[in-house]
Parts: sequence; structure tokens; C-alpha cells
Amino acid sequence: MRGRGNARSSRALAVSWRPATWHPRPDMGRLSRPRSSTSHRNLPHLFLFFLFVGPFNCLASYSRATELLYSLNEGLPAGVLIGSLAEDLRLVPRAAGRQDQLSQLPERTVAERDPPLSFSLASRGLSGQYVTLDNRSGELHTSAQEIDREALCLEGGGGAASGGSISIASSPSSDSCLLLLDVLVLPQEYFRFVKVKIAIRDINDNAPQFPVPQISVWVPENAPINTRLAIEHPAMDPDIGTNGVQTYRLLDYHRMFTLDVEENENGERTPYLIVMGLLDRETQDQYVSIIIAEDGGSPPLLGSATLTIGITDINDNCPLFADSQINVTVFGNATVGTPVAAVQAVDRDLGTNAQITYAYSQKVPQASKDLFHLDETTGVIKLFSKIGGSVLQTHKLTILANGPGCIPAVTTALVTIIKVIFRPPEIVPRYIANEVDGIVYLKELEPINTPIAFFTIRDPEGKYKVNCYLDGEGPFRLSPYKPYNNEYLLETTKPMDYELQQFYEIVVVAWNSEGFHVKKIIKVQLLDDNDNAPIFLQPLLELTIEENNAPNAFLTKLYATDADSGERGQVSYFLGPDAPSYFSLDSVTGILTVSTQLDREEKEKYRYTVRAIDSGKPPRESVATVALTVLDKNDNSPRFINKDFSFFVPENFPGYGEIGVISVTDADAGRNGWVALSVVNQSDIFVIDTGKGMLRAKVSLDREQQSSYTLWVEAVDGGEPALSSTAKITILLLDINDNPPLVLFPQSNMSYLLVLPSTLPGSPVTEVYAVDKDTGMNAVIAYSIIGRRGPRPESFRIDPKTGNITLEEALLQTDYGLHRLLVKVSDHGYPEPLHSTVMVNLFVNDTVSNESYIESLLRKEPEINIEEKEPQISIEPTHRKVESVSCVPTLVALSVISLGSITLVTGMGIYICLRRGKKHHREDENLEVQIPLKGKIDLHMRERKPMAISNI
Repeated sequence: MRGRGNARSSRALAVSWRPATWHPRPDMGRLSRPRSSTSHRNLPHLFLFFLFVGPFNCLASYSRATELLYSLNEGLPAGVLIGSLAEDLRLVPRAAGRQDQLSQLPERTVAERDPPLSFSLASRGLSGQYVTLDNRSGELHTSAQEIDREALCLEGGGGAASGGSISIASSPSSDSCLLLLDVLVLPQEYFRFVKVKIAIRDINDNAPQFPVPQISVWVPENAPINTRLAIEHPAMDPDIGTNGVQTYRLLDYHRMFTLDVEENENGERTPYLIVMGLLDRETQDQYVSIIIAEDGGSPPLLGSATLTIGITDINDNCPLFADSQINVTVFGNATVGTPVAAVQAVDRDLGTNAQITYAYSQKVPQASKDLFHLDETTGVIKLFSKIGGSVLQTHKLTILANGPGCIPAVTTALVTIIKVIFRPPEIVPRYIANEVDGIVYLKELEPINTPIAFFTIRDPEGKYKVNCYLDGEGPFRLSPYKPYNNEYLLETTKPMDYELQQFYEIVVVAWNSEGFHVKKIIKVQLLDDNDNAPIFLQPLLELTIEENNAPNAFLTKLYATDADSGERGQVSYFLGPDAPSYFSLDSVTGILTVSTQLDREEKEKYRYTVRAIDSGKPPRESVATVALTVLDKNDNSPRFINKDFSFFVPENFPGYGEIGVISVTDADAGRNGWVALSVVNQSDIFVIDTGKGMLRAKVSLDREQQSSYTLWVEAVDGGEPALSSTAKITILLLDINDNPPLVLFPQSNMSYLLVLPSTLPGSPVTEVYAVDKDTGMNAVIAYSIIGRRGPRPESFRIDPKTGNITLEEALLQTDYGLHRLLVKVSDHGYPEPLHSTVMVNLFVNDTVSNESYIESLLRKEPEINIEEKEPQISIEPTHRKVESVSCVPTLVALSVISLGSITLVTGMGIYICLRRGKKHHREDENLEVQIPLKGKIDLHMRERKPMAISNI
């Protein structure tokens, strides 16, 4: 982590400017381009001066070679001003507080120049990566890409990397790090080719770091005080100068050491370990401490590693005996090879410095050397020859312990020989089991009464009774072997288990009646057999893994133990035959992995077996069960069972009534599978129950206001992050007969029409025109006359389909006067048709001579008897279809009825359009009587100027 100081928003702190010394020539009326030779001579001096001015200065130097030098700290944030090329090139006057040495130049800003100045990098390259250049003002700022001095220069190895108009250079002979830019100043009259150098100053943003976490130093134990040992792997710090490594120290000096730091001519510091006390490996062979490297930053940063100081051995110790003399006895009848004594010296050194050899002193008589053999390596003294009657009774054996470069240590073994008057019993073994070098080898699990050896017990004197018994613990029995005398059989008493005990030592003891004892030690070594199968620590391994796992994801490490030894106890692991192929089990390590991504929605639980097999012959195995549960991850969006839902709802459906169920599922489990439904649009009218998915309307719906609704329903699950999906809902309102026919003509019951007596029978007189806002059969209108009054009102008939009123019979002199027809306009709605009524007034006369009289007649309530006859409209095609298929199933009948209804509605629409067209045509033909008639009126009637219908 790179350390950062406080961000400096002030340009005075982050970047400062100082002009280089400049001397104008007498012949210079204005600033001219300096010569390059002068620039090349002065540039190194200027560079060294500006580089070490201060940590908070950003310097700009302008020389006659049009080169600018800036410096800034690494790690500055974006937007810090580096310098203004326009000011530093004397192209504009300096800001307040900055000295202008070229006062003779016109004081105009960049924007005031005509044409205006333009600054640009010579080529785009990497220019935008570390700095930004304002093309109008010429100001250089730090960019969003943070400048890291160590990344720019140290990784470049001291070379220069070009990047178009910007490059990075690091001088191998100094700690400088330069950012190089080529800038063009236009237009032509102000043309400059400016080389900008930005020196990157180091800050303490890197802590010292040792290349290895463990450092070992070996010091001989005889190292004198002030011995200096260089510590390899010193700490490295990418920072430079005082920000680099300055000093080292130990966390614990153990009162034996100290540290010193030496600096070479290249400025590299190497820590040295100095011995400050006397070392003794035999007292303490190792010292462990923490070495800390500290840089010179403020505050300083630290790095540490473990320092292990090992003390190497030198041959500074000699062998020593614990006792200067030992006393031992041996019977005169002891057998050859019997151990007599053992001497042991100790050397505290290590390795070859501690090797000890044993030898007899030259003072030991040759007779004693011939009788007793000394092993030069182990120091064991054994009887080398049979003891004769003339042998000395006491032997003084002087033994030397020799070490490398040491004076021998001396001890004395005083051996006393005890003469035996009676010869002891003899034990003669004859082994049945396999015996090598006095050790009997038996296989474990040998059956009971497995014979091991026969023992013959003899008395050399032939005059004493000899008994025999077995001493020691173990599953063994020594019993007389009948019918022979002095014969004994050693056998097992129960099966032996190598895993419980591998070695037995028993003693066969023989004694005679004089009480003389003889012992024979029998060593029994069991041989392991493959009698144990591997055992899993857990016979059932319950594992979990989150779905969409990475390939070759680790599941668990199987571990099984086998009590057998050697190869018989080596366990290998294998998958059972029921394990899917994408599970892998390392046969050696037992690491169980899955090679593919698991999908919980595809399969949530896996259960299969794993086997542990040992290397015995024949091999044994055990089986464990792996139960893997795939944990859910929110990787499935809610899914609607249909992309589009359509519901047919009768209009005037009550508020909050159930329209339909929106079914949605989510393949995820738990909270990830919880789904919440909401209406995206039309939420002011519709609402949905989240739990049941029931769609409801908050208000009653009117088909005549809106016949259909299109909703979008969103389903959001409960995962983190939540996933969602949407579905389109179409609600179609079914019409019910809730609107009676609306009579549009005549517009009033007080309207009347003048009918000329010369009107021919069958001629249309007028019409009744009505509409119904409903649809289908609910909008099919029938017309009928249910009441009449007048001289002969039956002379008029109305068409039940069109509403046209025609004259049936010729008018007589007696038919003059007012005829009133009560017309009923009825629909074919279900279950109850709705109707309206209108009064049609026909005035039969040649002219309207007394209009007030007619109006007075209209104002009187007519006494009209209502007829019971209902209007009928023949819908023959539909009826015939229904009758012809009355024997088919109900579904087919309903389909035919629906088809007939659609056909009828279509026909009615066409008819209404045609009628409206004819109506407009008749209005053009008869402008004085504005009554839409389906037939023509004789043109000669117009000469009598009949009056138009008056609407009151």
C-alpha cells in the first residue's frame, strides 16, 4: 500500500515556478529563440539546481533553447497544476505576484491574441496518461493516471522509454526520473517547438522489504568477540535518498550480538552481525530474533524478517566416563559370547567431533585381552573364550575412550570370576518356528497352540532332578512333551495381534534340586499381516458447495487410517461406481474435487460412495458415503408460465374482483425463490396479490369507456442482487347489455313532418334512427310501432330493421290531420333487452297554414293504446345454423353462434355507413325538408313548399 501525504489543493504548495537567469541582448527588441549551444552548456547546471530546490516546488526554467524544466512529487492527484507554458515562454504576462523580465512584450492574454495561441503535443502517444495539456491556455496538469516514480523509472532499469510526444527517462548516474514531452506552439508567427522535462521527485511511499522472510547466519562457537558477519539478503526499498533504507536493528540482541551498517561507494547499505559475547553451542545452539529495516522517511516505514543465528560446532569437548571404575562378576561356567559388562563415554560435540572409539590400555595383560573381547564401537565386553581352571580369578581391564584430537578418557572394569562347583543344567532349544539370530518370527493371527520350539533340559552331572518353567508375560505356554522326559514344548495360547503388541521377550528357566538356575531368553517378533481394512474417520461425509462453482473446486480431503504396517497400511482412495464422472478423487492425497460447474436447479443432492483400499495382498477396503448438497445461488430470474396473459372480463365487474391468476415460478430455492409481483403501469386501476398472484381491478370497468387494457407485471425475487422479469397482460372487457338504444332522430317528441296527400303508397315518409353503445347482439336494434293515434294511423308502417316509415295506403280526404306513432326502439341484449321510445308526428295536409294550431295539438297528451307486439328481427342465417347443428356438441354450437354474431355486427356496421351516405345525399336533394328518407318523394310536392319539421 502506497503511503500518501495530504493532497495539496494550493498551487503554491504543489507547484511553484522560478525563472532561470535570462539576459536580453541589446539587439533584441523582443524575445527570440536562444541558441541551442548555450542551452546544452547550461542545461546540466540548471537541471541539478532545480532538482534539489525543495519538496514542494514545481520549477519551470526557460532558456534560449526553448526548453522548460518542471519538477513535482509523485503520487499527486488529478488536476494539480504543473506549469503554464504560455507564461513560462513569455508569451503572455505573468499572473499577479510573478516577476516578468520581458516587460517590453505586449501585455495580452492568450485569448486576446489574434489569432489565438494553440498548444499541442507533437504526437498523441501516451500524452494523456500522466499529464493533460490545455490547448488554449497552455497549462499542464496532472491527469487521472497517478504518477508512480518507482513504476516509471525503476522498472525501466535506468533507460528511456519513448511514447510518441512523451517519454520517460532515468539517468543511470543519478536518482533523477524525467518525464519528457514535445510541445508545439502555434500559429506560425508564435511557433515554438518546446521540449518539456518534468522531474519526478520521490516520496516515502514504499516500505523496506526483505527478499526472503527467513534469513540464516551461521557463527562458529569459537568466534571471538567483535567478529563481523555480513547478513545476506539485505532489505530493498524502491524509494531513493533518505526515503530508502537507512538503518537496521534487532528486536532481541540476546546480549550476545549487535548490528552495524556499512555503506559502499554506490550508497548501498549492508547490515553486519557483530558477536559481543562468548558462544557455546553445547549451552545454546541457536538464537532467533527479528531484524528490522527502517527508512528515513517521515514518518519512517519498516520492514522485517526472521533472523536465525545458528552456532556451528567445533571440537571443544572430549569423551568422559560417568564412572572411573565398575565391578562385575562372571561365573566360571559361563558360555562363550556371554556379555560381561558395557562401558560408555559421552562427548557433547556433534557429528565427527563426537565419534568415540574404545580400546584396552597397554597395561592390560594379553591373557585378559584374549579372555575378554572389547567392542571398539559399542564398548561391550564379552566372554571370548571358555574359562579354564587355571584362569586368574580377578582381571583388571583398563579401557580408554578416544575422541578426535582429545586425550583419552580412562575407566576400569574389575571382573571377578566365580568358580562353579556343580555344573548348571543345560537348555538346548530346537526351533520349529522361523528363527534368525536368536529372534523367533511369528505371523500374527497364528492359530492357538502354534508350536514355537522344543526345549531339552539336561543335567550334566546326571544325578540331579531338573525342573523347567516359563518366565515373562505373553500368550505362551511351556509344557512337558509326553511321553518323553525332560522335553518341553513352547507354544501359543491365543491368537496374537501385531497392532496390539509387536514384540515379546520370554525366559525359559531351568533349575536343579541344588537350586542352581539357568535362563534362556527367547525373543518373539510378530510379523504384520494385512488383517485390517482402512477405516474412514467419517463413514458419512456431508458436504456443501455453492452452485456455479469454479472448475476443479475443492470439496474435502478424505482421510482413512489402516492399523497395518508398511505397504499393508498404505491407503489409496477411489470413487465408487455410482459417482458421477465429473467428480475426481486423488488416489494419494484423498482430495475430492468437482471438475465442472454444478447447477442446483438441475440437481440439488449427490450421494455416492468412495473407497479406501490398502496395498496388502489381498487388498482390503472400506467404503464411505459422500452426501453433497448444492447450495442455491440467485442465478435464475422469475419465469412466467406464459409470456403473454389474456383475460376476458365482463364489464361492470365489481371493484377488487378476481380477474385472473398470474402464475410465475422461480427455479431458485429459499429466499432466492421468493417472488413478489407488482403492476408496472396502470397501477392506479389494477393491483395484484403477491402471495396468490391474483390480479384485481380497484374500480369497476366500463367497456364503453375503454374496451381493453394492456398491463406489464414485474416479478422480482428475493435474492441479492434481485433478479426480475416482466410479462404482458391483456384484459379484454366483454360487453353486457347496460345501454339502451339512443334515438338520434327524431330528436324530440314535439317534432312533426308534413306529409302531402299526394304521396304514393310505398313511398318512404321518414325514419327513426337510433344507436346502441353496446356491441354484438346487445347492439342489434329492432324498430316497432307500439301505439297509434290519428284519422287513419294504420296507413303507416315501420321497417323493423332499418326504422324507415313508409306509406302503406293512398291518403284520402278523411286522412287529413295529425297522425301520431309511438315507436319502440329495442336491442337484443341478454338476459334482458333494453329499449327506448320516441313519438313520430306526421301532419297530412297540403300545407302548413296554421303552425300554432299544430303545436297546440302536439302539446296535448295523446291517448294511445300500447300494443303488445314486440319487434322482431329475423337473423335467419344464425338461426338456421343453430337449428341445423342442434345435434352437434355444445362447443361447436357456441362457435357457430359467435361466427354469426360477428357477421351480423359487420353487416350492421356496413348498413349504418351506407345509410349515413344516403342521408347526406338526400339532404342535398331536399333542402327544405331535412328528414332522411330511404325512398324518394315526388318532386312536384316541392312546389307547394312544405314546411320542415319543427323541433321543439
